[in-house]
Amino acid sequence: MAVKSKTKTVFVCTQCGCEVPKWQGKCPDCGSWNSFVEESRVTGGPAAKAAASERRAAPAKVKALAEVSADESVRYRTGMRELDRVLGGGIVPGAAILVCGDPGIGKSTILLQMCRTIDPGLRVLYVSGEESARQVKLRANRLEVDGGNVLLTSTTDAEEIYETILAEKPDVVVVDSIQTISLSTVTSSAGSVTQVRECTQLLIGACKGNEIPLFIVGHVNKDGGIAGPKVLEHMVDTVLYFEGDRNLSYRILRAIKNRFGSTNEIGVFEMSGNGLAQVENPSEMLLTGRPLDVSGTCITCLMEGTRPILVEVQALIAKTSFGNPRRVPTGFDYNRTALLIAVLEKRGGYFMGNLDVFINVAGGMRIDDTGADLAVALCMVSNLLDKPVHSKLLALGEIGLAGEVRSVGLVQQRVSEAYRLGFNTFILPKSNLRAIDPGQYPDAVFHGVSTIGEAFTGLRMSR
Repeated sequence: MAVKSKTKTVFVCTQCGCEVPKWQGKCPDCGSWNSFVEESRVTGGPAAKAAASERRAAPAKVKALAEVSADESVRYRTGMRELDRVLGGGIVPGAAILVCGDPGIGKSTILLQMCRTIDPGLRVLYVSGEESARQVKLRANRLEVDGGNVLLTSTTDAEEIYETILAEKPDVVVVDSIQTISLSTVTSSAGSVTQVRECTQLLIGACKGNEIPLFIVGHVNKDGGIAGPKVLEHMVDTVLYFEGDRNLSYRILRAIKNRFGSTNEIGVFEMSGNGLAQVENPSEMLLTGRPLDVSGTCITCLMEGTRPILVEVQALIAKTSFGNPRRVPTGFDYNRTALLIAVLEKRGGYFMGNLDVFINVAGGMRIDDTGADLAVALCMVSNLLDKPVHSKLLALGEIGLAGEVRSVGLVQQRVSEAYRLGFNTFILPKSNLRAIDPGQYPDAVFHGVSTIGEAFTGLRMSR
Protein backbone atom coordinates (compact mmCIF):
# COMPACT_ATOMS: atom_id res chain seq x y z
CA MET A 1 0.00 0.00 0.00
CA ALA A 2 1.46 3.33 -1.05
CA VAL A 3 2.14 5.88 1.66
CA LYS A 4 0.50 9.21 0.97
CA SER A 5 2.66 12.22 1.61
CA LYS A 6 1.35 15.35 3.24
CA THR A 7 2.26 18.96 2.60
CA LYS A 8 2.50 21.15 5.67
CA THR A 9 2.81 24.93 5.58
CA VAL A 10 4.96 26.64 8.21
CA PHE A 11 6.29 30.16 8.63
CA VAL A 12 10.02 30.52 9.27
CA CYS A 13 11.85 33.59 10.61
CA THR A 14 14.60 34.67 8.20
CA GLN A 15 16.66 36.07 11.08
CA CYS A 16 16.78 33.23 13.61
CA GLY A 17 15.03 30.23 12.01
CA CYS A 18 12.07 30.15 14.43
CA GLU A 19 9.11 28.17 13.04
CA VAL A 20 5.45 28.98 13.78
CA PRO A 21 2.25 27.50 12.32
CA LYS A 22 0.71 30.91 11.53
CA TRP A 23 2.18 34.17 10.27
CA GLN A 24 3.14 36.64 12.97
CA GLY A 25 4.30 40.22 12.68
CA LYS A 26 6.97 39.90 15.36
CA CYS A 27 9.24 36.91 15.92
CA PRO A 28 8.77 35.56 19.47
CA ASP A 29 12.42 34.41 19.64
CA CYS A 30 14.57 37.23 18.21
CA GLY A 31 12.01 40.06 18.25
CA SER A 32 12.48 41.06 14.58
CA TRP A 33 9.48 42.44 12.68
CA ASN A 34 8.06 41.19 9.36
CA SER A 35 10.69 38.44 9.11
CA PHE A 36 8.45 35.38 8.63
CA VAL A 37 8.25 33.72 5.23
CA GLU A 38 6.01 30.86 4.18
CA GLU A 39 7.54 27.46 3.43
CA SER A 40 6.04 24.11 2.49
CA ARG A 41 7.16 20.86 4.07
CA VAL A 42 6.48 17.42 2.59
CA THR A 43 6.00 14.75 5.22
CA GLY A 44 5.08 11.09 5.10
CA GLY A 45 1.78 9.59 6.25
CA PRO A 46 1.10 7.53 9.36
CA ALA A 47 2.54 4.37 7.81
CA ALA A 48 5.83 6.14 7.07
CA LYS A 49 6.02 7.38 10.66
CA ALA A 50 5.39 3.89 11.98
CA ALA A 51 8.09 2.44 9.76
CA ALA A 52 10.54 5.10 10.86
CA SER A 53 9.87 4.37 14.51
CA GLU A 54 10.62 0.66 13.96
CA ARG A 55 14.00 1.33 12.37
CA ARG A 56 16.96 1.02 14.70
CA ALA A 57 20.32 2.59 13.87
CA ALA A 58 23.57 0.67 14.31
CA PRO A 59 25.63 1.72 17.32
CA ALA A 60 28.21 4.42 16.64
CA LYS A 61 31.92 3.64 16.78
CA VAL A 62 33.54 4.74 20.00
CA LYS A 63 37.13 4.99 21.22
CA ALA A 64 38.86 6.10 24.38
CA LEU A 65 39.59 9.83 24.60
CA ALA A 66 43.27 9.04 25.26
CA GLU A 67 43.48 7.30 21.86
CA VAL A 68 42.22 10.32 19.92
CA SER A 69 44.99 12.22 18.11
CA ALA A 70 45.17 15.97 18.80
CA ASP A 71 48.36 17.04 17.07
CA GLU A 72 48.29 20.85 16.88
CA SER A 73 51.05 20.82 14.26
CA VAL A 74 48.67 19.27 11.71
CA ARG A 75 47.44 22.53 10.19
CA TYR A 76 47.44 23.63 6.57
CA ARG A 77 49.23 26.95 6.06
CA THR A 78 47.38 29.24 3.70
CA GLY A 79 50.52 31.11 2.69
CA MET A 80 48.94 34.38 3.89
CA ARG A 81 50.27 35.33 7.32
CA GLU A 82 47.34 37.61 8.12
CA LEU A 83 44.83 34.88 7.33
CA ASP A 84 46.80 32.28 9.28
CA ARG A 85 46.91 34.64 12.27
CA VAL A 86 43.12 35.02 12.31
CA LEU A 87 42.59 31.27 11.91
CA GLY A 88 44.82 30.58 14.92
CA GLY A 89 47.89 29.35 13.04
CA GLY A 90 46.44 27.70 9.96
CA ILE A 91 43.56 25.55 8.72
CA VAL A 92 42.56 22.65 10.95
CA PRO A 93 41.61 19.50 8.96
CA GLY A 94 37.86 18.97 9.08
CA ALA A 95 37.10 22.54 10.22
CA ALA A 96 34.03 24.33 8.86
CA ILE A 97 34.85 28.02 8.32
CA LEU A 98 32.23 30.66 7.49
CA VAL A 99 33.50 33.79 5.71
CA CYS A 100 30.95 36.60 5.67
CA GLY A 101 30.79 40.31 4.95
CA ASP A 102 29.13 42.98 2.84
CA PRO A 103 28.85 42.53 -0.94
CA GLY A 104 32.07 43.50 -2.70
CA ILE A 105 34.16 43.50 0.48
CA GLY A 106 36.56 40.79 -0.77
CA LYS A 107 35.25 37.39 0.43
CA SER A 108 35.64 35.60 -2.89
CA THR A 109 38.88 37.43 -3.62
CA ILE A 110 40.69 36.28 -0.48
CA LEU A 111 39.58 32.66 -0.94
CA LEU A 112 40.68 32.60 -4.57
CA GLN A 113 44.01 34.17 -3.58
CA MET A 114 44.37 31.44 -0.96
CA CYS A 115 44.25 28.93 -3.82
CA ARG A 116 47.41 30.61 -5.16
CA THR A 117 49.35 30.86 -1.89
CA ILE A 118 48.41 27.52 -0.30
CA ASP A 119 50.75 24.54 -0.55
CA PRO A 120 50.72 23.40 -4.23
CA GLY A 121 50.53 19.82 -3.01
CA LEU A 122 47.03 20.43 -1.62
CA ARG A 123 44.09 20.00 -3.99
CA VAL A 124 41.36 22.63 -3.63
CA LEU A 125 37.79 22.07 -4.80
CA TYR A 126 36.28 25.48 -5.63
CA VAL A 127 32.49 25.39 -5.96
CA SER A 128 31.04 28.53 -7.53
CA GLY A 129 27.29 28.93 -7.32
CA GLU A 130 27.26 32.60 -8.31
CA GLU A 131 29.65 32.68 -11.27
CA SER A 132 30.28 30.49 -14.26
CA ALA A 133 33.57 28.67 -14.69
CA ARG A 134 34.66 31.24 -17.30
CA GLN A 135 33.96 34.15 -14.92
CA VAL A 136 35.97 32.50 -12.16
CA LYS A 137 38.83 31.90 -14.60
CA LEU A 138 38.88 35.58 -15.63
CA ARG A 139 39.05 36.61 -11.97
CA ALA A 140 41.77 34.04 -11.32
CA ASN A 141 43.85 35.48 -14.17
CA ARG A 142 43.55 38.96 -12.65
CA LEU A 143 44.69 37.61 -9.28
CA GLU A 144 47.51 35.62 -10.95
CA VAL A 145 46.14 32.28 -9.74
CA ASP A 146 47.74 29.49 -11.73
CA GLY A 147 45.07 26.97 -10.77
CA GLY A 148 47.08 23.80 -11.29
CA ASN A 149 45.92 22.45 -7.95
CA VAL A 150 42.37 23.85 -8.16
CA LEU A 151 39.37 21.76 -9.18
CA LEU A 152 36.56 24.03 -10.36
CA THR A 153 32.86 23.31 -10.63
CA SER A 154 29.94 25.64 -11.17
CA THR A 155 26.81 24.09 -9.69
CA THR A 156 24.08 24.94 -7.21
CA ASP A 157 22.94 21.38 -6.44
CA ALA A 158 23.95 20.36 -2.91
CA GLU A 159 23.68 16.63 -3.71
CA GLU A 160 26.08 17.05 -6.65
CA ILE A 161 28.56 18.88 -4.45
CA TYR A 162 28.23 16.16 -1.79
CA GLU A 163 28.98 13.38 -4.27
CA THR A 164 31.85 15.36 -5.82
CA ILE A 165 33.51 15.74 -2.41
CA LEU A 166 33.23 12.00 -1.74
CA ALA A 167 34.49 11.10 -5.21
CA GLU A 168 37.39 13.57 -5.57
CA LYS A 169 38.50 13.63 -1.88
CA PRO A 170 40.09 17.12 -2.14
CA ASP A 171 42.24 18.58 0.63
CA VAL A 172 40.23 21.83 0.90
CA VAL A 173 36.69 22.74 -0.23
CA VAL A 174 35.44 26.28 -0.94
CA VAL A 175 31.71 26.92 -1.47
CA ASP A 176 30.85 30.37 -2.84
CA SER A 177 28.18 31.05 -1.70
CA ILE A 178 25.89 29.01 0.53
CA GLN A 179 22.89 31.24 -0.32
CA THR A 180 22.94 29.90 -3.91
CA ILE A 181 23.05 26.20 -3.00
CA SER A 182 19.81 24.20 -2.76
CA LEU A 183 18.55 20.70 -1.97
CA SER A 184 15.96 19.13 -4.25
CA THR A 185 14.22 17.52 -1.25
CA VAL A 186 13.50 20.95 0.27
CA THR A 187 10.64 22.78 -1.43
CA SER A 188 11.68 26.31 -0.48
CA SER A 189 13.83 28.48 -2.74
CA ALA A 190 17.61 28.83 -2.52
CA GLY A 191 18.76 31.20 0.19
CA SER A 192 15.81 30.48 2.48
CA VAL A 193 16.31 29.54 6.10
CA THR A 194 15.66 25.84 5.56
CA GLN A 195 17.80 25.57 2.43
CA VAL A 196 20.79 27.29 4.02
CA ARG A 197 20.57 25.17 7.15
CA GLU A 198 20.07 21.82 5.40
CA CYS A 199 22.72 22.42 2.71
CA THR A 200 25.28 23.51 5.29
CA GLN A 201 24.57 20.44 7.42
CA LEU A 202 24.97 18.13 4.42
CA LEU A 203 28.29 19.65 3.31
CA ILE A 204 29.71 19.78 6.85
CA GLY A 205 28.87 16.10 7.31
CA ALA A 206 30.70 15.16 4.11
CA CYS A 207 33.81 17.19 4.98
CA LYS A 208 34.10 16.33 8.67
CA GLY A 209 33.79 12.62 7.94
CA ASN A 210 36.87 12.86 5.70
CA GLU A 211 38.71 15.59 7.67
CA ILE A 212 38.45 18.05 4.78
CA PRO A 213 38.45 21.79 5.68
CA LEU A 214 35.35 23.54 4.36
CA PHE A 215 35.20 27.28 3.58
CA ILE A 216 31.66 28.64 3.21
CA VAL A 217 30.97 32.14 1.88
CA GLY A 218 27.91 33.76 3.47
CA HIS A 219 26.27 37.05 2.61
CA VAL A 220 24.96 39.55 5.15
CA ASN A 221 21.60 41.27 5.24
CA LYS A 222 20.89 44.99 5.43
CA ASP A 223 21.25 44.93 9.23
CA GLY A 224 24.77 43.50 9.03
CA GLY A 225 23.81 40.01 10.23
CA ILE A 226 24.56 36.82 8.35
CA ALA A 227 21.82 36.19 5.81
CA GLY A 228 19.80 33.12 6.66
CA PRO A 229 19.37 31.58 10.09
CA LYS A 230 21.46 32.68 13.02
CA VAL A 231 21.96 28.98 13.77
CA LEU A 232 24.39 28.88 10.84
CA GLU A 233 26.99 30.47 13.12
CA HIS A 234 26.55 27.64 15.62
CA MET A 235 26.95 24.93 12.99
CA VAL A 236 30.44 25.98 11.90
CA ASP A 237 33.72 25.97 13.84
CA THR A 238 34.98 29.40 12.80
CA VAL A 239 33.24 32.60 11.72
CA LEU A 240 35.38 35.18 9.92
CA TYR A 241 33.89 38.62 9.29
CA PHE A 242 35.18 41.18 6.80
CA GLU A 243 34.92 44.75 8.10
CA GLY A 244 35.48 48.02 6.34
CA ASP A 245 33.90 50.24 3.74
CA ARG A 246 34.03 48.68 0.30
CA ASN A 247 34.62 52.17 -1.12
CA LEU A 248 37.84 52.42 0.93
CA SER A 249 40.98 50.39 0.34
CA TYR A 250 41.56 48.85 3.77
CA ARG A 251 39.85 45.70 5.02
CA ILE A 252 39.89 44.06 8.45
CA LEU A 253 39.32 40.31 8.79
CA ARG A 254 38.10 39.47 12.28
CA ALA A 255 37.29 36.13 13.90
CA ILE A 256 34.06 36.43 15.87
CA LYS A 257 34.07 32.70 16.64
CA ASN A 258 36.96 30.25 16.56
CA ARG A 259 37.06 26.83 18.19
CA PHE A 260 40.73 26.42 17.31
CA GLY A 261 42.19 29.82 18.21
CA SER A 262 41.68 33.26 19.67
CA THR A 263 38.67 35.38 18.71
CA ASN A 264 40.58 38.62 19.30
CA GLU A 265 43.02 38.36 16.41
CA ILE A 266 42.53 40.47 13.29
CA GLY A 267 44.10 40.50 9.85
CA VAL A 268 44.58 43.75 7.94
CA PHE A 269 44.48 43.85 4.14
CA GLU A 270 44.53 46.52 1.46
CA MET A 271 42.41 46.10 -1.65
CA SER A 272 44.27 46.83 -4.87
CA GLY A 273 43.87 46.09 -8.55
CA ASN A 274 45.63 42.76 -8.08
CA GLY A 275 43.57 41.63 -5.10
CA LEU A 276 44.09 41.89 -1.36
CA ALA A 277 47.59 42.81 -0.16
CA GLN A 278 48.61 42.00 3.40
CA VAL A 279 49.42 44.93 5.69
CA GLU A 280 52.29 43.71 7.86
CA ASN A 281 52.43 46.83 10.05
CA PRO A 282 48.92 48.24 10.49
CA SER A 283 50.06 50.84 13.03
CA GLU A 284 52.20 52.64 10.46
CA MET A 285 49.38 52.38 7.94
CA LEU A 286 46.81 53.90 10.31
CA LEU A 287 49.10 56.78 11.33
CA THR A 288 50.13 57.72 7.80
CA GLY A 289 49.15 61.29 6.95
CA ARG A 290 47.95 62.25 10.42
CA PRO A 291 47.92 66.01 11.09
CA LEU A 292 50.48 67.51 13.46
CA ASP A 293 50.07 70.57 15.69
CA VAL A 294 46.28 70.43 15.31
CA SER A 295 43.97 70.42 18.30
CA GLY A 296 41.59 67.51 18.80
CA THR A 297 43.83 64.56 17.89
CA CYS A 298 45.52 62.00 20.11
CA ILE A 299 47.10 58.57 19.70
CA THR A 300 46.21 55.48 21.71
CA CYS A 301 47.01 51.78 21.43
CA LEU A 302 44.52 48.91 21.11
CA MET A 303 45.19 45.23 21.70
CA GLU A 304 43.73 42.99 19.02
CA GLY A 305 44.59 39.58 20.38
CA THR A 306 48.37 39.54 20.72
CA ARG A 307 48.87 42.46 18.32
CA PRO A 308 49.16 46.07 19.56
CA ILE A 309 47.77 48.58 17.05
CA LEU A 310 48.18 52.34 17.29
CA VAL A 311 45.17 54.37 16.19
CA GLU A 312 44.44 58.06 15.90
CA VAL A 313 41.39 59.43 17.68
CA GLN A 314 39.95 62.77 16.53
CA ALA A 315 37.40 65.08 18.15
CA LEU A 316 35.61 68.20 16.97
CA ILE A 317 33.65 70.44 19.35
CA ALA A 318 31.39 73.02 17.70
CA LYS A 319 28.51 75.24 18.75
CA THR A 320 25.21 73.54 18.08
CA SER A 321 22.70 74.96 15.61
CA PHE A 322 19.82 72.97 17.07
CA GLY A 323 17.99 72.84 20.35
CA ASN A 324 19.63 69.57 21.38
CA PRO A 325 23.39 69.17 20.91
CA ARG A 326 24.48 66.20 18.82
CA ARG A 327 26.88 63.43 19.84
CA VAL A 328 28.17 61.73 16.68
CA PRO A 329 30.87 59.08 17.32
CA THR A 330 32.30 57.11 14.38
CA GLY A 331 34.19 53.98 15.41
CA PHE A 332 33.46 54.62 19.10
CA ASP A 333 30.51 53.61 21.27
CA TYR A 334 27.76 56.23 21.51
CA ASN A 335 26.93 55.49 25.15
CA ARG A 336 30.60 55.59 26.09
CA THR A 337 30.87 59.01 24.44
CA ALA A 338 27.96 60.34 26.47
CA LEU A 339 29.50 58.92 29.66
CA LEU A 340 32.87 60.62 29.03
CA ILE A 341 31.19 63.95 28.29
CA ALA A 342 29.25 63.71 31.56
CA VAL A 343 32.44 62.92 33.52
CA LEU A 344 34.29 65.85 31.89
CA GLU A 345 31.48 68.22 32.84
CA LYS A 346 30.99 66.97 36.39
CA ARG A 347 34.58 66.14 37.41
CA GLY A 348 36.62 68.33 35.07
CA GLY A 349 34.54 71.46 34.72
CA TYR A 350 34.45 71.39 30.90
CA PHE A 351 30.88 72.35 29.94
CA MET A 352 29.62 70.91 26.63
CA GLY A 353 25.87 71.14 27.16
CA ASN A 354 25.35 73.48 24.19
CA LEU A 355 28.08 72.05 21.95
CA ASP A 356 28.04 69.38 19.24
CA VAL A 357 30.63 66.64 19.80
CA PHE A 358 32.02 64.60 16.89
CA ILE A 359 34.36 61.67 17.53
CA ASN A 360 36.20 59.82 14.74
CA VAL A 361 38.63 56.89 14.78
CA ALA A 362 40.87 57.25 11.72
CA GLY A 363 41.35 54.41 9.27
CA GLY A 364 37.93 52.83 9.73
CA MET A 365 38.91 51.14 13.00
CA ARG A 366 36.41 50.55 15.79
CA ILE A 367 37.40 50.95 19.44
CA ASP A 368 35.88 48.53 21.95
CA ASP A 369 38.75 48.84 24.43
CA THR A 370 38.02 51.02 27.48
CA GLY A 371 41.75 51.73 27.67
CA ALA A 372 41.18 54.36 24.96
CA ASP A 373 38.95 56.49 27.23
CA LEU A 374 41.77 58.83 28.24
CA ALA A 375 42.77 59.48 24.62
CA VAL A 376 39.16 60.31 23.67
CA ALA A 377 38.84 62.67 26.64
CA LEU A 378 42.15 64.35 25.75
CA CYS A 379 40.89 64.89 22.20
CA MET A 380 37.71 66.56 23.36
CA VAL A 381 39.44 68.83 25.86
CA SER A 382 42.20 69.63 23.35
CA ASN A 383 39.71 70.78 20.74
CA LEU A 384 37.57 72.59 23.29
CA LEU A 385 40.58 74.63 24.50
CA ASP A 386 42.16 74.72 21.02
CA LYS A 387 45.46 73.40 22.39
CA PRO A 388 47.18 70.62 20.41
CA VAL A 389 48.34 67.43 22.10
CA HIS A 390 52.04 66.58 21.81
CA SER A 391 52.56 64.83 18.46
CA LYS A 392 54.71 62.09 20.10
CA LEU A 393 52.34 61.47 23.02
CA LEU A 394 50.44 58.23 23.67
CA ALA A 395 47.55 58.13 26.17
CA LEU A 396 46.22 55.00 27.86
CA GLY A 397 43.68 54.65 30.63
CA GLU A 398 40.10 53.84 31.50
CA ILE A 399 38.03 56.68 32.98
CA GLY A 400 35.61 55.95 35.81
CA LEU A 401 32.53 57.88 36.88
CA ALA A 402 34.46 59.54 39.72
CA GLY A 403 36.97 60.97 37.23
CA GLU A 404 39.65 58.46 38.20
CA VAL A 405 42.01 56.93 35.64
CA ARG A 406 42.03 53.15 36.00
CA SER A 407 44.66 50.66 34.84
CA VAL A 408 44.68 48.85 31.50
CA GLY A 409 45.97 45.43 30.54
CA LEU A 410 49.09 44.50 28.57
CA VAL A 411 50.54 47.99 29.02
CA GLN A 412 54.12 46.90 28.36
CA GLN A 413 53.28 45.55 24.89
CA ARG A 414 51.44 48.76 24.04
CA VAL A 415 54.27 51.02 25.21
CA SER A 416 56.87 48.94 23.34
CA GLU A 417 54.97 49.22 20.06
CA ALA A 418 54.53 52.98 20.46
CA TYR A 419 58.19 53.48 21.40
CA ARG A 420 59.25 51.50 18.33
CA LEU A 421 57.28 53.92 16.16
CA GLY A 422 58.93 56.99 17.70
CA PHE A 423 56.62 57.99 20.56
CA ASN A 424 58.48 59.24 23.63
CA THR A 425 55.80 60.74 25.93
CA PHE A 426 53.34 58.48 27.70
CA ILE A 427 50.35 59.27 29.93
CA LEU A 428 49.55 56.12 31.88
CA PRO A 429 47.54 55.22 34.98
CA LYS A 430 49.73 55.36 38.08
CA SER A 431 48.95 51.73 38.85
CA ASN A 432 50.47 50.69 35.51
CA LEU A 433 53.84 52.38 36.06
CA ARG A 434 55.13 49.47 38.13
CA ALA A 435 54.95 47.26 35.02
CA ILE A 436 57.22 49.63 33.04
CA ASP A 437 61.02 49.48 33.19
CA PRO A 438 62.21 52.97 32.15
CA GLY A 439 65.64 51.58 31.35
CA GLN A 440 64.22 49.80 28.32
CA TYR A 441 62.99 53.08 26.86
CA PRO A 442 65.80 55.69 26.78
CA ASP A 443 64.67 59.29 26.36
CA ALA A 444 61.03 58.34 27.07
CA VAL A 445 59.00 60.30 29.63
CA PHE A 446 56.26 58.57 31.63
CA HIS A 447 53.54 60.50 33.43
CA GLY A 448 51.49 58.52 35.92
CA VAL A 449 48.04 60.01 36.53
CA SER A 450 45.25 58.99 38.87
CA THR A 451 42.58 61.54 37.85
CA ILE A 452 41.57 63.30 34.65
CA GLY A 453 42.65 66.64 36.15
CA GLU A 454 46.26 65.43 36.33
CA ALA A 455 46.12 64.35 32.69
CA PHE A 456 44.92 67.74 31.42
CA THR A 457 47.87 69.84 32.57
CA GLY A 458 49.33 72.47 30.28
CA LEU A 459 52.62 70.56 30.04
CA ARG A 460 51.01 67.59 28.29
CA MET A 461 48.60 69.61 26.18
CA SER A 462 51.36 71.53 24.42
CA ARG A 463 53.81 70.33 21.83
